[in-house]
Amino acid sequence: MNKHEYLASYAVCETNTRGRLVKEESPTGRSEFQRDRDRIIHSKAFRRLEYKTQVFVNHEGDLFRTRLTHSLEVAQIGRSIARNLRLNEDLVEAITLAHDLGHTPFGHAGQDALNACMKDYGGFEHNLQSLRVVDLLEERYAAFDGLNLCFETREGILKHASKKNARQLGDVGERFLSNRRPSLEAQLANFADEIAYNNHDVDDGLRSGLISLEQLQDVDIFSRHLAAVREKYPDLVGRRLIHETIRCMINTLATDLTVQSTQNIENAQIRDLSAVHHAPPLIGFSNQIKKEQQALKKFLFENLYLHYRVMRMSNKASHIIRKLFDAFSNNVRLLPVKYQQKFEHENYQAIADYIAGMTDRYAIREYQRLFAITQD
Repeated sequence: MNKHEYLASYAVCETNTRGRLVKEESPTGRSEFQRDRDRIIHSKAFRRLEYKTQVFVNHEGDLFRTRLTHSLEVAQIGRSIARNLRLNEDLVEAITLAHDLGHTPFGHAGQDALNACMKDYGGFEHNLQSLRVVDLLEERYAAFDGLNLCFETREGILKHASKKNARQLGDVGERFLSNRRPSLEAQLANFADEIAYNNHDVDDGLRSGLISLEQLQDVDIFSRHLAAVREKYPDLVGRRLIHETIRCMINTLATDLTVQSTQNIENAQIRDLSAVHHAPPLIGFSNQIKKEQQALKKFLFENLYLHYRVMRMSNKASHIIRKLFDAFSNNVRLLPVKYQQKFEHENYQAIADYIAGMTDRYAIREYQRLFAITQD
């Protein structure tokens, strides 16, 4: 059986892809979406993710997740579920590996700060920036700017867009204007991201000591799995107890998503990719799991993301981003020459590109170079 015969009739494959912006010869020995994945992995933006914050800033500990490890974990979860749904694993992998390429340093605090700085110049959204990275900013190939990814990979990277932005995005923005759904692979990538960051933020939160097992007893989905693990392994304690509980939670979520999504697809009588585009969203959790996931998100927001230690770091991050933006805006000659030249044509977007491309530690160093007073 070849790979296309294994895929469901409504999956994206080589025969129904809308192709690339710049036409290229088909790859030998790998699929079009494997080529997309390879280009993403070899990009500078992907390597930078190693030093970009997920929740905890990179230097706070060697074992906390970064944007890079998060992306790898999302890809692993996405591929596993895609296989069970008979969707295109390679496409899911490409989307998940690329979904955070445009993220700023310092996680969501960095994004919020840069968005505020760019308020009068079109705003900033890491989702759109990820697409900008793969379409324009990567500089590797002789024949085109960016990575020249397949339409379906680009569509999956762009989770949402305002109608104003969608009108400027050409083919990849069409669905936001016509109220159409993306591929099931794109829908799945979004849920794989949610499964990964919720569960792994629990893990990192416990590792950091900012949240405790006692607090998590009030979160149904966690307490249920913790009780099941303790019943099966009564002597298990410490990190192994936590790891086993989170592993079981991820398995429950992946299984529920597979079963519920399969039912949704059958109920909607989906037969081909066109039907996917015109149907309601089809990938999703059961109602019970959806409620439990929302409760877990609320817990993490109130107890981890708003923890005073996280908020202190977020406040520092916002300060660094704002000060960098103000400095470059007030004196464009403080930018590297490449971005000075970009500013002549793209104005403040050039500053946003420069700042968004920074790692946490590079942003801190730039801040020190511009504002630290040294003594001989």
